[in-house]
Amino acid sequence: MDRFRMIFQYFQSNSESVMNGICGLLALASVKLYTSLDFSCPCLPQYNMAYGLGIMFVPPIILFLCGLILNRQSLVMLEEWRRPAGHRKKDPAVIRYMCSSIMQRAMVAPVVWIIVTLLDGKCLICAFSGSMDPQKFVGFANVSTEQVQQLLAKVPCKDDELMRNSTSRKAVSRYLRCWSQALGWSILLILIIAAFLARWLRPCFNQATLLQARHWSNYIDIEQKIFEETCCEHSRLFAHKCILQFFESMQQEIRLHRFSLPREGEGAEGDEGLLQGITDQDQVNKLLKTWYYEKPPLDVSQAHQRHPLVRERSPLPRAENASTHSKSPQHTSV
Repeated sequence: MDRFRMIFQYFQSNSESVMNGICGLLALASVKLYTSLDFSCPCLPQYNMAYGLGIMFVPPIILFLCGLILNRQSLVMLEEWRRPAGHRKKDPAVIRYMCSSIMQRAMVAPVVWIIVTLLDGKCLICAFSGSMDPQKFVGFANVSTEQVQQLLAKVPCKDDELMRNSTSRKAVSRYLRCWSQALGWSILLILIIAAFLARWLRPCFNQATLLQARHWSNYIDIEQKIFEETCCEHSRLFAHKCILQFFESMQQEIRLHRFSLPREGEGAEGDEGLLQGITDQDQVNKLLKTWYYEKPPLDVSQAHQRHPLVRERSPLPRAENASTHSKSPQHTSV
């Protein structure tokens, strides 16, 4: 059980591993879907090509879109591409790296589907049986053109009475299946060679740009996660304070029901510190708007310089607090 928990925590913390796992699951799902569904060619001259090519290319488009939807980095990349520059400039190299990574993962399942259909050969036979030259095959010599088209369209239907024992049908089917499997194996070989070259020739080029793009793409993803987690924590504390204020405004009714309220000021200092001075709806909206339009620069040496929104609500100096100890301190710093 502990081992599964460690694996789950690893995948939860590693976005790239999650995306690779999702791509693998989509690829397996595409193979399982193709083998489980029964595709029956209509065996009609006007519908065979549309059906065969549709089965070959429409599901890959659906799988490609599913890969884009399930990939969290696609949304992060679009937000990074469309966001205003603000205090942080946008790096086109990082956006290109993120787009390339997203496209590569999204293309895995569609390519697997196309290769599986080509190696099986049924879709190509259904699509192009009516386009074959009848003069290359013996059984269509003494048949009219209209009948030839009907017979060629029935090549995928091996259970048809007219084509059940026809040697010409078997010859056309074998011919198209050979071409289909040759095309499938060729695509697979090209992809493997391309992956091999990309893997082994990469160290021959300058790695600085690639390392920088990969680093900052990971940073953007992690930054977005931390911001969302911080917003959730702030929302929880904000809701907690709102509910406490509601109960405090109804003290008389609460006392009638014998509920014990916390003493005034109890726990307020810690909550105020966690709320970072953002204590009303307008401030929250301004904070979120500022985060979108004016993201802070990537320079942690400027951490001591407060943001304008923070400076508006900075707390009083320690000396002033000491002189005005009779007044309650305002915890309004971010």
